[in-house]
Amino acid sequence: MEIDIKRNGSRASAKGSPDWFTGSVRVDPLFQAPEPARAGAGQVTFDPGARTNWHTHPLGQTLIITSGLGWVQREGGPIEEVRPGDVVWFPPGLKHWHGATPMTAMTHIAIQESLDGKNVSWMEKVGDEQYRK
Repeated sequence: MEIDIKRNGSRASAKGSPDWFTGSVRVDPLFQAPEPARAGAGQVTFDPGARTNWHTHPLGQTLIITSGLGWVQREGGPIEEVRPGDVVWFPPGLKHWHGATPMTAMTHIAIQESLDGKNVSWMEKVGDEQYRK
């Protein structure tokens, strides 16, 4: 067996799809482990005011906040502030969103596993009124 090194700059950044995000978002892929492993990760940068849609993950998701100031929220819960060094765990199937605050950008590493080839179920947008509560 050989090790696989993904060199910095060898994978292209992508704009976050407007189908899944509100505002300006950049996604930098980090890894997608080959089967039988099922973990994958990306670094996501949200400009001020940018955020994900509501979504769930079949096997949960871990966020590691690396810069800026952000918000996370689970369905039915309060918006919670996150800062660099914070680690957030969303259990499997928990409806949630995450993103930057209105005035500050935020970057996190998002780690999730795939179940039957799927690692996320995207839902409705987080509206401005709901976001600013």
